[in-house]
Amino acid sequence: MASSEVRNLKEYADANKILIISQSSTAPELSIAGDYIYRFVPNDLYQGPIGPRFAKMLGVTHLILVWRGDAWGDGLAEVAKKTAGELGLTVAGEIRYAPEATEFSAEAAKLAEIVNGLVGQGVPPEKIMVQIIAFGEARAFLLTAAEYDVLWKVRWFGSDGTAYEARLAKEPKVAEFSSKVRFVNPIFAPTKTPKYQELLENIKSKLGHPPESYAYNSYDAVWVVALALLATNKYDADAIISALPTVLEHYYGASGHIMLDETGDRIGADYELVEIVKTDGEYAWEATGVYHSATGEIVWE
Repeated sequence: MASSEVRNLKEYADANKILIISQSSTAPELSIAGDYIYRFVPNDLYQGPIGPRFAKMLGVTHLILVWRGDAWGDGLAEVAKKTAGELGLTVAGEIRYAPEATEFSAEAAKLAEIVNGLVGQGVPPEKIMVQIIAFGEARAFLLTAAEYDVLWKVRWFGSDGTAYEARLAKEPKVAEFSSKVRFVNPIFAPTKTPKYQELLENIKSKLGHPPESYAYNSYDAVWVVALALLATNKYDADAIISALPTVLEHYYGASGHIMLDETGDRIGADYELVEIVKTDGEYAWEATGVYHSATGEIVWE
């Protein structure tokens, strides 16, 4: 799933000709032509610009980046910084933390210090956005951040690592904080086809809740490999790879049409924008907008 895991497997997979298809690894550094790593999700050259463009749309002038220091976090943060510069936004702070971290009092204090410093310089809180690039540890980070009044007054943006993260909605204080600051998170959006809907209902009937969107990429990966095996009649990675273009040309899956670039990554798609919303006293994740990669446009529902 994670880019750090794919990076750790890559050398062995390439040396032993083992095909790996990831449904959710997005680090740009793993976009390498001619290797044995394929990814049925767009890399973060597509996701990275969303946060800064969202900030620009809101009239934000100062961006503070907080991220986990691994292959995925470093890559996504780099694209976000580059885009921010291109859009004329000031990157006012960078907080990189260890992936294994579970406690964030120092990081949250530093974040509050940066924000207070900007406010003291005359920057209104609504002109400041914090973008956090994290996985489930965001729960602990946000719980600590919620202790600082000033951090309730700025904008917040996340990533696919926290989109639909159940622990954020289940922790009352984090859910309240996320809802109040409108903590928006982007995640790859499958095309809502009849096949998607059928699979969604099937999974919901078994699990009691919808799957995350990357599950549809996993489903399609299994089918694509199965069809390639049938087409080649060979249990061989090179044969499967050679058959992939033809199979994908005729395959329309649960996640939509899959087009790969020269490095084996999915070519850009739309991203759902999701946030925790309070309805009838209960907090839950809801899709509230869409980001169109082709145009860079954000459309709110």
